[in-house]
Amino acid sequence: MAKKKAPLRTAPAVTDGPIPVVGAREACPCGSGRRYKACHGREAAHAVAELVQRPFEGLPGEGDWVALRELVPAATVPLTLNAATLATANGEVPSVTLATVLPMAWPAMRRQDGSIMLGLQTQTSSGDLSRDLADALVLALAAEPGSPVPPRRPAPGGPRLQELLDVDAAFEPAVHTGFEFWLEDAENATGEVAASLEQANAAVIPTEKLESVAHAYWCQAPDRNHLRWVMPHAEEPLLDALARLSASGEASLGEGTKLVGSFRAHGLVVPVWDLPQTMTADDCEKPAAAFAERLAAALAVSEPLTAEQRKARASLSSRQVTLS
Repeated sequence: MAKKKAPLRTAPAVTDGPIPVVGAREACPCGSGRRYKACHGREAAHAVAELVQRPFEGLPGEGDWVALRELVPAATVPLTLNAATLATANGEVPSVTLATVLPMAWPAMRRQDGSIMLGLQTQTSSGDLSRDLADALVLALAAEPGSPVPPRRPAPGGPRLQELLDVDAAFEPAVHTGFEFWLEDAENATGEVAASLEQANAAVIPTEKLESVAHAYWCQAPDRNHLRWVMPHAEEPLLDALARLSASGEASLGEGTKLVGSFRAHGLVVPVWDLPQTMTADDCEKPAAAFAERLAAALAVSEPLTAEQRKARASLSSRQVTLS
């Protein structure tokens, strides 16, 4: 006798707004009676496949957005909403702050005073990080004070950050030594809250933002220090320029430093230098500014690479890693 198939587990029908994500074999929440993978799951899978290579393009400080997403453990940036976005808020919004990460990796949270914190280092689901962040921001604007925003997959065609923020406002990250910015009154934290904060702070890698050049971050590692510099230039010309400087011995930041490779992150190239443990962020300022001038000159060269430069470029390409 043939074994009867188990009926689909029922789910409440969803008639408005985004369809919640459920297991592939579960009933689709839209109420169609079909499995999720054969209904709205197909649309979700297609959306994930459409990866946006540069989700922060068009926002001020694109390189810093990338750095805060991938490199910097603890940092915050005030965000300015455009007038149309503010008009959709549930009550007054005193401030909106971008944070590298929030407690429990929440996408966003609405504080008791109505202010909003938007988490950048969260799990993405749509293939477009800008859309994921915008969806969390929209939910936070509608949330009651004191509420975290749970993760969800944004609706296809939903807004992106570029549509919600004032793209003419400055983007000025503040790098922190810990996560005290999570709490409205961190100095008076006690018990489990204080213990959790202490544990999170213990994992922070000391990081500082350089002032002499844009989008460059020094960090202190156990055996050596590093400079990781998010560069806005197109990849192919940038690699050519770095190869020219490497071949001529001009790619270092001074004695004991070395350009060891690069990685791609959100459509931008991030060269990485090894530094001596004694080299501080302040020590990097002048060498980095001088390197920026050499790089600008190398980027302006249009002649084909020499054999030695091609060899240097191949070496750089072989040590390039893609993060996202």
